[in-house]
Amino acid sequence: MNILLYSIFIPIIVSLFCFIFKKLAKWIAFLISFVVLILAGIIFFGGDMASVLLNLRAYVLSSGIFLAASFFTILIVLYSMKYMEGKERLGEYYGYLLITLGSTGGALFANDYIMFLLFWGILGLTLYMLIGMGGPEASSAAKKTFIIVGGTDALMILGIGIIWMITGSPQIGAMKLPLNNIFVVISFLSLAAAAFAKAGAIPLHSWIPDSAEPAPTTVMAYLPAALDKLLGIYLLTRICVDIFRVIPNSPISIFLLIIGSVTIIAAVMGALVQHNLKKLLSFHAVSQVGYMVLGIGTGIPVGIAGGLFHMLNHSIYKCCLFLTGGSVEHETGTTELDRLGGLARFMPLTFASALVAALSISGVPPFNGFVSKWMVYQGVIELAKSSPYWIIWLIAAMFGSALTLASFMKIIHATFLGQWSEVTSRAKEVPWSMWVPMVILASLCVIFGVFAYALPLAHFILPSIRGVIYTGFWSPTLATLLILVGLAIGLFIYWIGKVKIGTPKAAYVGGELLNEEIVKVSGVDFYNTIRNWGPLRGIYRVSERKIFDIYEIGSKITFGFSGVLKWLHNGLLHTYLAWMFLGVIILLCVLMR
Repeated sequence: MNILLYSIFIPIIVSLFCFIFKKLAKWIAFLISFVVLILAGIIFFGGDMASVLLNLRAYVLSSGIFLAASFFTILIVLYSMKYMEGKERLGEYYGYLLITLGSTGGALFANDYIMFLLFWGILGLTLYMLIGMGGPEASSAAKKTFIIVGGTDALMILGIGIIWMITGSPQIGAMKLPLNNIFVVISFLSLAAAAFAKAGAIPLHSWIPDSAEPAPTTVMAYLPAALDKLLGIYLLTRICVDIFRVIPNSPISIFLLIIGSVTIIAAVMGALVQHNLKKLLSFHAVSQVGYMVLGIGTGIPVGIAGGLFHMLNHSIYKCCLFLTGGSVEHETGTTELDRLGGLARFMPLTFASALVAALSISGVPPFNGFVSKWMVYQGVIELAKSSPYWIIWLIAAMFGSALTLASFMKIIHATFLGQWSEVTSRAKEVPWSMWVPMVILASLCVIFGVFAYALPLAHFILPSIRGVIYTGFWSPTLATLLILVGLAIGLFIYWIGKVKIGTPKAAYVGGELLNEEIVKVSGVDFYNTIRNWGPLRGIYRVSERKIFDIYEIGSKITFGFSGVLKWLHNGLLHTYLAWMFLGVIILLCVLMR
């Protein structure tokens, strides 16, 4: 039996034992995810593979993403052992994780549309089930997720049908189609919608923020933060590179650039005004998709490679950020920022991991997020040779990075710095099974930044995208050394200038002792003024009413239409007689013409 089949069906079949032997489910999931990780490594380093039985094929991009997915799975299972302890339906939880892992392999290795649709559909179902693990309060978010993702999957079937009709083959990438007629464009948009919904690009993003609070944090770290980004951007890359011919600055290219730019800015503006840690992180999970879509939308090899590298980097640092948020929730019982503060001294490993991941997502060198964003910038700048609009996309990307940094200053200050509260003063560092995954992911943020060219780019990204040419100069190793030297000099200056000039005393106002709890400075309200500033006031108010939520718009249209039908069919005999009489008149008018 082919190793590709093993990697897909071992976790799917063994997941049944998790449902049966619920007390052993976490150990079964850990063992199987470890086995699949080994298989994924063999597939990745073994080169191209194929299986005739189910028409499967593994190449550098698909096998690299499956290796990453397997790696995230074992980290999530390890973290869940303590985080999910005592919760209900754990057998189902670990079983769905294994089914998700196996189906991910099936979707990635599928070489024809039939197999791809089969495993992609299973992934939509497990996403719905895992979000629903949050209990009754998560049911509406799970339903919303299922409708958005499932609805776009239906569109994808339409797009695949058109491709099959044109090419006469179910093989993925059997013919690279030029986007020169309406049917091909409809097919492209149908497949792109499925990729956008899976990855969480605007306007098909709203299921992610709505799921953030009720769903278990491990589910958010595993799916919207990691696997769904990998799968959605993988599909978009296959669409733009293997299935269709996307020319730089063509109408489709500009469409993708607009989607990417709007996603970056709109989602980060939404993140700035959030007061819940998990919901704030969920908006950033949407915003960062914009960089991936922007890079792929350039149609330039360095931009596409940057988008793919950012897909991998985002999965690492956003998974880390959600896990740090889960650790904070585990110790304090809340993720409301106005109730947190001062956790750095109580949870140093969690704080260090969150800080590294925050700097990475903000694009601060020498971390991994900077390198991938820098490659996306290069792809956008290359568009200047044939379009004057490149400056718009570049400003959106760079402005989004600045706002991201500002947003994470708020998170770090409100959660880990400042004054601690009664809730946080009782916190302590989480058990090893929870901090080990966070530290590993934070370490990868550093390694994939400092050694970007030698490791991920050389072995995963560049073999997948040919013709990448860099412009400018960037040496991660040299930059790291210079940053370390600068930090050392700064610490030395701080040390020699640290002179105790007085003793701390209690503060008084008007002769009364100042209550520090009342005047506590929190990072929560850092950017509240943005909500009430000029033209943004109206945009935020409209957004709060979910006017930009395509799910809510669709719901209103659907219920409005059903309301009309209900009014027409009210069960009264004279109403039906009136409609029959009107129908007869219409028929007579038509026949007498």
